[in-house]
Amino acid sequence: MKVWTVANQKGGVGKTTTTVSLGGLLAEQGKRVLLIDTDPHASLTYYFGIDSEAIEVSAYDVFTRGKNMASEEILQSLCPSGVENIDILPATMAIATLDRSMGNKNGMGLILKKVLAKISEHYDYAILDCPPVLGVLMVNALAASERVLIPVQTEFLALKGLDRMMRTMELMQQSAQTYSYQYTVVATMYDKRTNASLDAYKKLRATYHDSVWPGVIPIDTKFRDASLAQQVPSKHCAKARGVQAYRALLDYLQNKQVDA
Repeated sequence: MKVWTVANQKGGVGKTTTTVSLGGLLAEQGKRVLLIDTDPHASLTYYFGIDSEAIEVSAYDVFTRGKNMASEEILQSLCPSGVENIDILPATMAIATLDRSMGNKNGMGLILKKVLAKISEHYDYAILDCPPVLGVLMVNALAASERVLIPVQTEFLALKGLDRMMRTMELMQQSAQTYSYQYTVVATMYDKRTNASLDAYKKLRATYHDSVWPGVIPIDTKFRDASLAQQVPSKHCAKARGVQAYRALLDYLQNKQVDA
């Protein structure tokens, strides 16, 4: 099972849209996909019409009881997305308490990695949607992944958020534990009509070079329409320019896998 984490320490940059879009395109290829919501705001969960406060088992239970859960129990805690080949591990507000209750315990950064190992034969891909805050949830998501996707809105303040994210990953990779992920920066919400987007993209390329995907995800209102319809964008508006951009991103990432 390939594990990708979508993360940035700034909100509103397109993390959930990236998670859902790539998940939908992978499912379209016939891949078995698990989408994991590790954000207390539960945007990914609500995207698919799942009421996070009405479910009996969620990501909170996986974090607190995961090491003692058998694979079948973990699988039973997942929710259908309504899209063929996609399941969801939903989030609830309760996971916001994990930093306080678990953050200082040894080994807490590897819980998710161990849980995913128990169900790895059931999925081809797992994509993790992260909160924009450094804590036990983001650390777990980074530790579990082999590739980190960092959506960055093409505007000045978002570049500052990327700087913080890069420092976080450097600190983790310098820690006593081994983190073997690679990362790809993805320029999002690109508006070719504005100098701000163009300048931000040029700065991204100049600063992070080949770590930046050479394409861009444009501003596209079809993403909002797909969200309102609770459908993955590739199903709701397959020909939209944003969907085509994510299709190009997925091709790029899958080619990177082959090269690796």
